[in-house]
Amino acid sequence: MSLLAGLQMFNRFLQTSLQTSSELRAMNPTYPTGAYPPEAVALQGRGPDGFSGQPGVPTGVQYTTVNIPAEPPKDYIIWSFINYFYGNICCLGLAAFIFSIKARDRKIVGDHQGAQKHGSTARCLNIWATVFNSVLILIVLIVCIVVSVKIDGAMHSMPSNSYNNRYNYGK
Repeated sequence: MSLLAGLQMFNRFLQTSLQTSSELRAMNPTYPTGAYPPEAVALQGRGPDGFSGQPGVPTGVQYTTVNIPAEPPKDYIIWSFINYFYGNICCLGLAAFIFSIKARDRKIVGDHQGAQKHGSTARCLNIWATVFNSVLILIVLIVCIVVSVKIDGAMHSMPSNSYNNRYNYGK
C-alpha cells in the first residue's frame, strides 16, 4: 500500500465521519447558530492594542508561574518503631516514635512546615538511637568473646582432678 493510497483512504474516512453543522444543530439544540463576532473570540497573540509583534506596538512580557507540589516531609515512623521496640536506650526510641507520630499528624492536617520540623527531630533522635544500639551490641559481642576466651583458657590451665586421672578421662 503506497503512501498516496493511504492518504486517500484517510481523506475518505474524514469526509464520511465529519458531520455538517445542520446535523450538529439537530443533535444539539444549543449549538451556536451564528458566527461569533471577531472581537469576542480571543486570538493567540492578540491583545487590546492589536497584534503583538507589530512594529511600534509595545509588547509586554508575560510570566507563567507553575507551582510544583513539593514532596511531603518524611516522618520516619518505621525507623522510630524499630528503635522503640528493639533498642530503646535512654528512651531515645520512644522520643523518636512520639516525634514521628507528631510529624505524621502535621502532615495529615496539611502543616508541612511543622511536619518537616518534627520529622527532622525524629530523624536526629533515630540516628542517635541507632548509633547507641550499634555500640551497645558491639560492646556485648566483644565482652562475650573475651569472656568465652578467658573461660576456655582457664579450663585448659586448671589442674585435672583425681577423678579424671583415675579413669584417664580427657587424655
